[in-house]
Amino acid sequence: MRLHPVDPKTIAPAPLPAFGGQNALLTAGTAERCNTMTIGWCQTGRLWNLQTCTVYVRPERYTYEFMESSDYFTVSVLPPERKDAMSLCGARSGRDLDKIKACGLTVRTGESGAPFFEEAELVLVCRKLYVQDMTPDSVLPAGAEKILPYYGAKGGWHRIYTGEIVEAYASE
Repeated sequence: MRLHPVDPKTIAPAPLPAFGGQNALLTAGTAERCNTMTIGWCQTGRLWNLQTCTVYVRPERYTYEFMESSDYFTVSVLPPERKDAMSLCGARSGRDLDKIKACGLTVRTGESGAPFFEEAELVLVCRKLYVQDMTPDSVLPAGAEKILPYYGAKGGWHRIYTGEIVEAYASE
């Protein structure tokens, strides 16, 4: 076993450098039936006096169904040499392909039963606390040029999921 439990309070900021370069896999469901997708947007920190992680998923994504029906989600930061898995999981839908099998990833669960991957360098297990939809009418004029190009032909507006980090794992 490469991954071992760690105190979430000691690592919550650690995923931030991974985003925008290395990225991570967002996974929801059960060990027997889950889906994963590459994410490039994620925040960790403190909210409501809790260690939290916030992720964003468009309703068109297959993972959205799993996020909606699950109490937990996980964020798995894979090592840079697993860029192949990150690419495949960001380009293909789990509706059409068993991405986990195709990438040779090993599903593991922790105390919560939420699925994540043994091959990860870092895993955050989060219990959903808050859900809200992003909307175009909430975009301020100062952000319109930077934000609005993410939408339209590319798909619908993201749903925001904020979860309390209840477990964390790091590689040795």
